[in-house]
Formats: sequence, C-alpha cells, structure tokens
Amino acid sequence: MSALLYTEVDGNFPNHHPDPTVEANLEDLRALVAEKRLDFGIAFDGPGDRIGAIDGEGRVIWGDQLLMIYAEDALSRHKGVTVIANVKASRALFERIAQYGGVPLMWKTGHSLIKSKMKEFGSPLAGEMSGHVFFADDYYGYDDALYAGVRLIAASARLGRSMTQLRGAMPAMINTPEMRFQVDESRKFAAIDGVQGAAREQPSRGRFHRWRAGDQRRRLVAAARLEPAGRSCGARGKRRPGGPRPPARADRRAIGALGARARGERGALRAASIKGL
Repeated sequence: MSALLYTEVDGNFPNHHPDPTVEANLEDLRALVAEKRLDFGIAFDGPGDRIGAIDGEGRVIWGDQLLMIYAEDALSRHKGVTVIANVKASRALFERIAQYGGVPLMWKTGHSLIKSKMKEFGSPLAGEMSGHVFFADDYYGYDDALYAGVRLIAASARLGRSMTQLRGAMPAMINTPEMRFQVDESRKFAAIDGVQGAAREQPSRGRFHRWRAGDQRRRLVAAARLEPAGRSCGARGKRRPGGPRPPARADRRAIGALGARARGERGALRAASIKGL
C-alpha cells in the first residue's frame, strides 16, 4: 500500500513549511504512516533537492542516518571508496562508513564544495545533515531528492531489511534542537567573527569552549548563504583513533555559538548540534 500527501503544487505551502529536516513538518507524514500502517514515509523540500524520512514507528531518520543506509548499500558494491559527509554529521556515521569498508571524509557544507570534493576523490556518495544527498555511482552526482527516495527504497530491498529495522539498528544519538538568533544580513559575518573573538578571550565562561587535546566538546559557527543568518553547531564527542579528521580551524568554526545574542544583532543566527557524538 502507498499513499500521498499534498500533491498539488502551491508555492504558498499552505500545509506547513517545506523543510523535511524540521520534525514538526513531518507530523502529517507520521500520522499518515501510522493510519495506513505503512513501512516508512518520505518527505521532500520545496525545490526537491532535500529528503527527509520516518520509519514505520514514526521515528525520524535524520540526514546522517539516511547516509548510513545509503553508505551500507553503496559500499556493499563499491568497497574502499570515499564517502563524504559535511561537518555537522555525527561521529556514528563516519564510524559506520569505516565499518562498511569505506573511507570516511568530513568536509565543508555547501553543494558546490561537496560536489567538487566528490570529483577530487572519485566518491560515489556524499551528503549533508540538511538532507542533500549526492549520488555519482549510477547517477549524475547532484542532489535530487526524488532519486534519493528511489535509492532509499532500493537500499532497503537490497539490504533485505525494512526501514524500521535499519533505523532500529542505529546507535542512539543525543542532539540539541536547532536554534536561530537574529543577525542582520550585512552583519552576519562580522557577528560570527565577534563570537570567535569572545571564545578566544573568555574560553572558560559557560557558553564558550575552545579546542583542547582530547576535549569532547565541539562548536561550529558559519554564516548561512541563502538567508540573513548564521549557523552554529555544538556537540559532545571525542574523535577516536582512525576516525575522520576535522577540517582546518578556519573551516570548522569551533567556537561558542550563543555569544552573538549579546551583540544585539538582528536577522537569524542558526544553532544546531552535531548529533550522536
């Protein structure tokens, strides 16, 4: 059995905002899966380049968890290849990639950056926590959410497990919700620089943490390119020997995320945690 929601195109998005990475936007899909007793549900964003999913029990399958499924499927046919994920992805993803016989690579967020890195390493698969997934084995190497949905169904069939079984076998991960803070478009990069400066000057104050050898804390801050926003991530975790190396300091923006509020800026500074670390 299958069922569809909101099939009429309406750019006003009257039902809910078309962001499949926000759990509140998946409530209707979750209700439909429960009502029809479906195996899983898939959601797409407005442009059709980001995918979200829930399993048969209504659990969200987050972006890095989707990549675990895609990676297991791809690496069963392409041993030893590099699989790329952006810096927001969980350590659990990179460990799973290595477990499946692949080479995990953490890289910068952004479709152009991801696609160029895929070409550099000849990678057949890459993705971001935001739901962008790039396939270059049997496809063209860009983020097509409809194709990603087909590949999700195919992965479940090839692996011989339901989406609920695949989701249930994943390690439990702890993450904080995404937060947004106002930052004017003309000031968002300067605001992030200000947070970095505050983190360096006052590293011991509650909200700020700097990198230390073996430290389990991680903070990321970056300006959003498509909205008057900055993005910040915080997580707990420790990179194990042989795990993926973090990008250079200038790229990972490993600083306290919440200090921009004190500067009285307007716009949106987005804070989201890296999961499962």
